[in-house]
Amino acid sequence: MNLEKFHGVIPAMATPFTRDFELDESRVRTLIDEYIAAGVHGISVAGSQGEFFALSTREHIRLLEISMDAINGRVPLYAGTGAATTRQAIELTRAAQSMGVDLALVITPYFVQPTQSELVEHFTAVAQATTAPVMLYNNPPRTSVNVSAATLAECMRRQANIVGMKDSSGDLTQSIEYQLLAPRPALLFSGRDTIALAMMLHGAQGTISPAANVFPELMVRMYDALRAGRHEEALRISNIFAPLRAAWAWGSFPVVIKEAMQLMGRDAGPTRAPIAALPPAVREKLAEVVERIAAQA
Repeated sequence: MNLEKFHGVIPAMATPFTRDFELDESRVRTLIDEYIAAGVHGISVAGSQGEFFALSTREHIRLLEISMDAINGRVPLYAGTGAATTRQAIELTRAAQSMGVDLALVITPYFVQPTQSELVEHFTAVAQATTAPVMLYNNPPRTSVNVSAATLAECMRRQANIVGMKDSSGDLTQSIEYQLLAPRPALLFSGRDTIALAMMLHGAQGTISPAANVFPELMVRMYDALRAGRHEEALRISNIFAPLRAAWAWGSFPVVIKEAMQLMGRDAGPTRAPIAALPPAVREKLAEVVERIAAQA
């Protein structure tokens, strides 16, 4: 299985909704075109930032269809196909494979908090249902479920098409262990903008980045600087993003990212209820952060 195409900056794309909270298909296409023009190396859809949890199965599959058509082979599509149950995840992953997606990104089940052995059974069952590469997605701040390095290793031993991990835990030690304990070379992608550079310095192939929704060109510049050995420049750019990551705490997930996108002219519409828009005073604070980052870009 050739994994060389999986690298670089991949926006964790927010799912655009219309003002009446319907899937905005035209904006999906527009955003994808804008991100590719900005130089990104892939597109991730139907993930956490993409409000996959707020999509019906029909909408979820339709989002993947539109994204595949819009990308048209220009960059890989990382398709979120995780769900709360194994049955649901298999259904979504099979649908994604039928479209020819490049990689299935499977988050841990949430709410039920499975054990590590149950996670192994879950992920291997999903991987057995497809021939596409499957990358696990660890996001314990959102799911209350952590995937240990030993669990990833066991999954990779059982299924050849389980290829690595997107890690949003913020635990750099564990991120490093994912690669060290893997039975063969594993993909590793950051899901935390503040440690994306550190993870890449430790061998991660790239970042599936929330901030790349707002500043894709800047994130690509950081990646290019790192690849070229310009570490001081890469660190300078990484630090520019820190206030934006801190701002995620100013509103319920994931409204801040959508409001920041709007401030930069990349409107993805509202978040779905129960998540509401930011209060005006908080939006003003966010505008200051976005303007400060734009000025340093």
